[in-house]
Amino acid sequence: MAASRKPVHPDRRPAVVTGASSGIGAATARALATAGFPVALGARRVDRLEELASGIRDAGGEAFVHPLDVASTASVETFAAAATSALGDIEVVISNAGLLAPGSIVDATTEQLAAEFDVNVLGAHRLVRAFGAAMTRRRRGDLVFVSSDTALRARPFMRGYSATKSGLEGLVEALQMELEGTGVRASVVRPGPTWSEMGSDWEAEAGAKVLTEWIKWGHARHSHFLKATAIADAIVTVVSAPRGVHLSPVDVNPEAPVAKEDQA
Repeated sequence: MAASRKPVHPDRRPAVVTGASSGIGAATARALATAGFPVALGARRVDRLEELASGIRDAGGEAFVHPLDVASTASVETFAAAATSALGDIEVVISNAGLLAPGSIVDATTEQLAAEFDVNVLGAHRLVRAFGAAMTRRRRGDLVFVSSDTALRARPFMRGYSATKSGLEGLVEALQMELEGTGVRASVVRPGPTWSEMGSDWEAEAGAKVLTEWIKWGHARHSHFLKATAIADAIVTVVSAPRGVHLSPVDVNPEAPVAKEDQA
């Protein structure tokens, strides 16, 4: 027997968050839930999702958990069906799942680069395919894609990451043109350096090399990194904009430390 779906209500805006098990994804799920959005949490680490969902529910929010691998079309389709059945028509999709690895382009194998594109670009397209058509039929919805400042200014020794984010933004720019007049908004949120679990599994030597190269090429003007909550707040602002208002792209960068006044 098919699961019953929740009634559609114009003020009820169920949201999907991918890569929700940590970092920006987890912070975004909490922020959306606090703002009143029912949230469907997707990632491969389901135990982390269950912990997150429990906290959201304890705070009075509504959360649904389902495993998700955005590199698999079947997984995305299964997730989309389950999320819709549990929460009702999905009004908001936050495409946040990402793959980032250290290393040079010369040393990277084609298969390694293909894996990054499969998650960071094709994974986003799988979400568009799974949720976009229903949004256009309803004439409303938000598709938000978490990009990176590396889309505008590439950074070395991060393998294919900059290329994937540039490709993602090209895809979204064309998508927004195609969605013009449908009531569906496609938006990019572009974080600067942010503390998250991405990169936490790198070997210390690889991480040090990347940071050294950032300084060499002028990418690290100061020492401050963003907290994931800053990106989450920006995403909530984007999807909470009234109809007729489109916020994109949204750049979120860390503010430099306040300079100390010279002592006399």
